[in-house]
Amino acid sequence: MPHDAESEWHRRTPPTPRRTGRRGAGTSTLLLFVALGAVVAALLVVTTAVRGDRSADTAARGSTSTTAPPTSTSAPSSPSSSAPRPAPVVDACAEKVAALPLRARLAQLLVVGVDPRGPADALAAVRDQQVGGIFIGGDDVGLLSAGALAPVHAAASLPLTVAVDDEGGRVQRLDVLDGPLPSAREMAAELTPDQVRALAVKRGQALRARSVTTDLAPVLDTSGQPDRTVIGDRSFSANPDVALGYALAFAEGLHQAGVTPVVKHFPGHGNTSGDSHLGAVTSPPLDALLGADLLPYRELPRFGDVVVMVGHIDVPGLTNGVPATLSPQAYALLRGEFGFSGPAMTDDLGAMRAVTDRVGLPDAVTQALAAGADIALWSSGGRVAEVLDHLEGAVASGALPAPRVAEAAKRVLTAKHAC
Repeated sequence: MPHDAESEWHRRTPPTPRRTGRRGAGTSTLLLFVALGAVVAALLVVTTAVRGDRSADTAARGSTSTTAPPTSTSAPSSPSSSAPRPAPVVDACAEKVAALPLRARLAQLLVVGVDPRGPADALAAVRDQQVGGIFIGGDDVGLLSAGALAPVHAAASLPLTVAVDDEGGRVQRLDVLDGPLPSAREMAAELTPDQVRALAVKRGQALRARSVTTDLAPVLDTSGQPDRTVIGDRSFSANPDVALGYALAFAEGLHQAGVTPVVKHFPGHGNTSGDSHLGAVTSPPLDALLGADLLPYRELPRFGDVVVMVGHIDVPGLTNGVPATLSPQAYALLRGEFGFSGPAMTDDLGAMRAVTDRVGLPDAVTQALAAGADIALWSSGGRVAEVLDHLEGAVASGALPAPRVAEAAKRVLTAKHAC
């Protein structure tokens, strides 16, 4: 019996008279066992108390440990439980595109040349047709001076792309206003990539100060051809790695200044048979381009948010006699193997005979957009209403699928941060 109860028994039981003989010895033995039992009971009580203390200490330590609690055996909650569900993802650009009338959607895919002498022509194109962008070519700088572009931007209901060709060397627009840039070939020969980046930052700042948003540069073509050929000194190098390094530096400088770079001319114009301004041109076969001219395009993710210009280049093994600007296979290569998800822009569809000798402007714009272009560029100006009428008819007939228009418009608005 427990120790406390055994003591109470002793207090209540009168002592037994001491007797001699066998019965006395038996009583003594009984008392010895009783005493031993009391000692054992006492030890049990002490041991139990110590174990209880240790258990409590272990429980206290366990309450701050990282041991996972026992797995609940309760049934999982039913789908009708009150737990909050995540909100559906909203695609702001898709919604914005869907809200635009078809003609406005199509207009966002056009970048049209305007008179560089002043704002009147640009204002008409933007105010009347709400084109997505304008291109300022030629040598006159009236539209780039004295804040002439401010009312043009103000007339646009969506952010307006204002583009120029300012590569350096024989293709530049701000040399009269902000000083000349060396050609790409000269930059690679005389400057480090860091110096080219700094030069592009300064030039980009000058462009932004004149309300230009986009520079159709840098050239990513690899070329060892003479300076005055179609690409020639517009290329940083015939070596794909060198061309990539300098083009990347130039693009990074423009980015730092807030100007969107346009890398060109996919899938490679540096080693073509001629000048696409003057007629049809053919490049080396696709297998050869993949081993040289196209190597820099594998690094497109390093360029960040850029536009890629597609050239009017017939590539054996890819475009089957059609200029790349009008070839679905060329855009599929850009999107597929090279993984480019930004806007693809055509080279000039209105003033380059590689296209104009084949097809008129409205059809060229339609075919380019249907093939996969997101931005159709022509520098010759005018004809905007005519082109938009033709595009609306192409959507109605299915020649230009409506989903293709929506896809292109979404890329354009995303790139312009219009969403």
